[in-house]
Amino acid sequence: MTENMPITGEVAARFAPVREAFKANFDAGEEHGAGFCVIHEDNFVVDLHGGYKDRARTQLWDDETLVCVYSTGKAVTSLLIAREVGRGRLDYNEPLASYWPEFAAAGKQDITLGQALSHQAGLCGIKEPMEPEDWLDWDGMIKRLAEASPLWEPGTASGYHPIVFGFLAGEAFRRVTGATIGETLRRDFVSQGIDIFCGLQDADLPRVASMAKPPSPPDLGEPSELKKLAFYAPWSAPPRSREGVLKAELPASNMQASARGIAQGLYPLANKGLNVKGDAVLEQEAIDALFEIQISGLDLVLPFKITWCAGMMRNRGGVYGPSETAFGHSGFGGSCVVVDPARRLTIAYAPSKMSPYLAGDPRSLRLLNAVYDCL
Repeated sequence: MTENMPITGEVAARFAPVREAFKANFDAGEEHGAGFCVIHEDNFVVDLHGGYKDRARTQLWDDETLVCVYSTGKAVTSLLIAREVGRGRLDYNEPLASYWPEFAAAGKQDITLGQALSHQAGLCGIKEPMEPEDWLDWDGMIKRLAEASPLWEPGTASGYHPIVFGFLAGEAFRRVTGATIGETLRRDFVSQGIDIFCGLQDADLPRVASMAKPPSPPDLGEPSELKKLAFYAPWSAPPRSREGVLKAELPASNMQASARGIAQGLYPLANKGLNVKGDAVLEQEAIDALFEIQISGLDLVLPFKITWCAGMMRNRGGVYGPSETAFGHSGFGGSCVVVDPARRLTIAYAPSKMSPYLAGDPRSLRLLNAVYDCL
């Protein structure tokens, strides 16, 4: 047990047990700082902040605090792609090369956008040695990926693309909209009070919580060359300059957000395309297309059987709570988002004390189960 940590925020009376579950994570010494938010039927029924944003415990975690949510940001990128599908500018069944012609090189001409978003493109990492700073050179990375050969036959299996996913999705998005993922978030989300950033500006930097590294690396199961390229190769991780990374646009792995921002930003996926104000954000047909299953089976990189949609996972095995109608995505260290259209529900968890879990972090499961027990 640890000393009492400050917890603030609002919880609807019906969801009071969720606050106790949130507090239990702190009482067990499993948190340093975290945010947790639940939107149900257009209402913010849970919006909690706890602990501290800095290591010295001098700055309380509040509703202005941002934290890196790592791969939970893939769900945000997927929503932006779905919005363009609804507008007719993108199509999950079309080859990625129809939007990005150079990508057709080296046998990649038939890889569809849907396959790329469900980690079937065979590009989980870069085989040739790279300097860490190369990951921050968007045009350079796009050139590398256009020239790269798939590491397995595309469309035959999924193999999680931890960082590359963001370049594949982000370049398709940029080619049809003329804007990057980060620019679009600042224009369409941040300007509306939805705190999801991909590439911070100087003024935003003081809002970001310090991350505490996990006590051990994630368990990827039996080692393989694909897992090494995806996670362990020295050139597969971005450079460690904190400010440089915070300012970089890496849509798959480097969004800075609040739990409230993630829950609010993704709520239209649970609410027939409408945001909490009732404004239309995207078409129901595009949501249905996003959630259509692309592939299901044992992933070649992650040690799980995964049912992939176009950028999110179908809930299987209770990783995202007890509801089989839910979809979700997790971020390294413990963050996650859950979208449950059958219940008009989104849930987001964003901690700074990282754990080694790639999905199904016990802290998030405690919170998710508490939410569903209150419905």
